[in-house]
Amino acid sequence: MNIDLSINPSLVRKILTGFIRSEITRVGYSRAVVNLSGGIDSAVSFALAVEALGAQNVLAVRLPYKTSAQDSLDHAQMLIDQLGCPSATIPITEMADALIAREPDMSPVRKGNIMARLRMIAAYDQSEAFQGLVVGTGNKTEILLGYTTLYGDSACALNPIGDLYKTQVRQLARALDIPEAIVAKPPSADLWAGQTDEGELGFTYEEVDKLLYLLVDQRYRPEECVEAGFDEAFVRKVVERIRRNQFKRVLPPIAKLSSRTVGYDFLYLRDWGT
Repeated sequence: MNIDLSINPSLVRKILTGFIRSEITRVGYSRAVVNLSGGIDSAVSFALAVEALGAQNVLAVRLPYKTSAQDSLDHAQMLIDQLGCPSATIPITEMADALIAREPDMSPVRKGNIMARLRMIAAYDQSEAFQGLVVGTGNKTEILLGYTTLYGDSACALNPIGDLYKTQVRQLARALDIPEAIVAKPPSADLWAGQTDEGELGFTYEEVDKLLYLLVDQRYRPEECVEAGFDEAFVRKVVERIRRNQFKRVLPPIAKLSSRTVGYDFLYLRDWGT
């Protein structure tokens, strides 16, 4: 089956810059903060925010840990220089190691989650100092697969790229003139030395994006995806990840006791009261 995930970059760019401008200004802000990792997702969110708000109104935050790859810092700086934005570099090594030192045998996943959450603590601190909202950098593939840290990289005030699959983010990146060194390198959360997204997931973004498109956008049943040519074990694995990580995609449930419960009956738009 030929599955076409191509986008109209010009149209997507127009919609997403409008989204950023509208969502930030409607709640009384005019600035944004983006954690710039040196990867493609944060680069695209950053470039969109700059186009929507102006370079002087977007703060790029680099948050290296001692094991972070040097090219992550270099690529982030490359984009900062290209777009001419204010920036801050806040090493998180001492903060993370103070907690990690309590349990020397801590798993890499736990260490990675600590780093991800510390980076978001720093982002929200800079959000208050800079008076800008935190713009998210998670794509649709990561969100569906739960490949994200709750209250870490998933935390944000708004997310312009959350409805773009990873392969679509790459298309948009080239339209935004993101440096090819960023676009072409293997995706990595840079949580430990040598870590790559696809190595950890066990499959490529290209193959899983096509399956997710059928399962989510086209509402295919798992057995229909197998009939379309996908390996049955692969389909089962992806479906299980989507279902198991649903809790990451919704606000925490509140036990209902009254006639109007937040999230159930007490519902207003995000800009209510502004």
